[in-house]
Amino acid sequence: MTLEEIKAAVDAGNRVHWVNSGYVVTRDELGQYLITFTQNGSAIGLTSRDGTRLNGKPVKFFVSERADVCHEVF
Repeated sequence: MTLEEIKAAVDAGNRVHWVNSGYVVTRDELGQYLITFTQNGSAIGLTSRDGTRLNGKPVKFFVSERADVCHEVF
């Protein structure tokens, strides 16, 4: 997925993951996109600080196929 596709999917309410379902892409109250590990709540930015490079390979991002997938962030 491209950066634009990831952001659009998150903004549309889709559950976007990185590598596996344990990593979820979210948007916080400041408008920042984050990759969060659901098991411990650890997070990094979706992109480099200048917003030009994804913090992960584009092919490793995917949208959940099941709408009922739910993960708690601690």
